[in-house]
Amino acid sequence: MSPVAIKMEELSAVNKKLLFEIPWADVKEELEAVYRDIGKKAKLKGFRPGKAPRKVLEQYFKEQAETDTITNIINKYYWQELEDKGITAISKPEITQEGLKENTDFSFTASFETEPQLDPQGYKGIEVEKENISVTDDDLEKRLTEIRQMYATMEEVKEDRLVAQSDFVTMNFTGSLNGESPDELKAENYLLEIGSQRFIPGFEEQLVGMKNGETKSINVTFPEDYHEKKFAGKEVSFALEIKNIKEKKLPEMDEAFIKNFDRYNSLDDLKKDVLQSLEEESKKVSEANLQESIMQILLKENEIEVPPSLLERQIYYMMADTHKRMTSAGMDEKTAMDLSIKMHDKFKDEAAKIVKSFLILKSIAQKESFVIEESDIDKHIADLAAKHGRDYQLLKNAYEKEDRRESLKSELVQKKVFDFIEQHANIKPVEKKGMNAEVK
Repeated sequence: MSPVAIKMEELSAVNKKLLFEIPWADVKEELEAVYRDIGKKAKLKGFRPGKAPRKVLEQYFKEQAETDTITNIINKYYWQELEDKGITAISKPEITQEGLKENTDFSFTASFETEPQLDPQGYKGIEVEKENISVTDDDLEKRLTEIRQMYATMEEVKEDRLVAQSDFVTMNFTGSLNGESPDELKAENYLLEIGSQRFIPGFEEQLVGMKNGETKSINVTFPEDYHEKKFAGKEVSFALEIKNIKEKKLPEMDEAFIKNFDRYNSLDDLKKDVLQSLEEESKKVSEANLQESIMQILLKENEIEVPPSLLERQIYYMMADTHKRMTSAGMDEKTAMDLSIKMHDKFKDEAAKIVKSFLILKSIAQKESFVIEESDIDKHIADLAAKHGRDYQLLKNAYEKEDRRESLKSELVQKKVFDFIEQHANIKPVEKKGMNAEVK
């Protein structure tokens, strides 16, 4: 083989370009190999497979042969160079080339993205505060109310009272825009929770104070970014009628309520279990807040360029998650898809922060030589199985089937990094009473 000329251009911290010049002798050898392969498979009248002359093959397969040769050469030299140089590309290469020319060296370029090389700074000796969150009686009452909400019943309002916040109203409505009433603005027996913010801003508020059976006309301006373009930013007049008012009734928190649960023998058992759950949750919140504070410091200490492909990948994950949550809440597929796509630009800043955080933590793990072995993953899965009463082998199979072992490996590496940073940090404890209270 003749020597191949290869140059590397650093376009930015995350963008690289490789320039290749392949000697004609190597190109010719590959081209001949391609023609031999084509000849074995070609079915040409008057010739047995593998016996058609080269000139005849060129008449029928020249374009295919040259395309296959170019593809083979690019794949061979591009991937070999990445391996030889220890380069990890995180995007598909953008290839430029001008085709094959007889007796002429073949040149092509490959542009691609890599993760930025970072020497992480400022992760030892961090000065940071950590909240010690004390669960209060108010926290307990709030959680018990949430449990009661799960067993609430809907009861029709019998007394002659007005619509209030948290009521469930059944209504008919017809919206008019420019003298027309499209089907999208009509509904019969539509159930709406007042205060849920499920409707256009300003709609629910105008129902408060109405009576059962009352009719009313209201005007509402649709948001500028409303998913149906023909309504976006437009003022619509609605004629509506209240058909029914219901309210949610919560069960009393008494010994009778405990019969809903097999695991509790008394009200005290329930309260003790809820309190223990809140205390565990408060520790998780405290740790999550500490890690967020650490991450904010690391982001300030380490300037890093975000590879566009990683940014787009993270935005895609966030859009997919938004779509999933919207459809789970009952929204139709098309509307959920349209809304999630429109969130693309709004997700950019948060996605960039997530990618930067990932790259910084990864660079610290590499610098400190943190490694997660397969045995560490298996132990973690075993701990999860024991904690949640799951079968270990079934849980392990689920992780392997869903291809989640790599993401779990990444999580465990990040945990090692945070544990290391906390061990070497100057942490000042601060007291906080209540799950939602300000730090004292």
